[in-house]
Amino acid sequence: MAGNAAKILWLSMAFGLALSGPAHAAKKKPVPTPTPTPAPKQEVIPYRPWMPEQPSGTLIIPPKDASGVRPTVNSGASAMQKVWNFRSAYNVAALNCRDPKHAAILVNYKAFLKVHAKGLLAANRAVDTEFRGRHGAAFVKPREAYMTRVYNFYALPPTTPAFCDAAVGVSNDVKLAKAGTLVAVVSTALPRLDAVIEDFYNRYDQWKIDGAAWDTKYAALYLKRYGTMYPGSSLPK
Repeated sequence: MAGNAAKILWLSMAFGLALSGPAHAAKKKPVPTPTPTPAPKQEVIPYRPWMPEQPSGTLIIPPKDASGVRPTVNSGASAMQKVWNFRSAYNVAALNCRDPKHAAILVNYKAFLKVHAKGLLAANRAVDTEFRGRHGAAFVKPREAYMTRVYNFYALPPTTPAFCDAAVGVSNDVKLAKAGTLVAVVSTALPRLDAVIEDFYNRYDQWKIDGAAWDTKYAALYLKRYGTMYPGSSLPK
């Protein structure tokens, strides 16, 4: 009996080792699932800079001179010429600024013409004399051409909203001016109107610079990705 028990115990141990040894050795570590390589992210193409106030495609911005100053219709103008130019700018505002918030412009302009009638007449005559001195008897045509430029300068469509906002403030200040003070009044009022035009010119210049930079960086990429040119862009040369 003792012999048989020992034999059974030995067989049990051997059978257990057989099960644990080879079966355990056969187990392998699981192979990790490879992480898929993420697709490369596409570069984001931002919007091309927007043209300020959407002027016409034929707009020509006068360039700045070597000193960084942009010549305008008032560059080099005499004091009397500037008075007459201010009257022209005021007239543009009275005609074009029709929003209810600008209603004071027309009222103040009519009062301005009455209060400063003598001063404006003197300015008109002085301007005639200046043009006659430069052009002789045929001075009327060049003067009219110049005044057309003045009107167009202040009637530039993209600037009308900002120009009207400035003009209503100017008109409220100018209505307080007494007769005989036109030159002094215009010396401060006219630059406030000119600043509106100059601001637009500067922003338009900056838009051209920013647009060219966008074209250099993104125009070709946009064309390749979408098969068409981005509106308003051009491939860099």
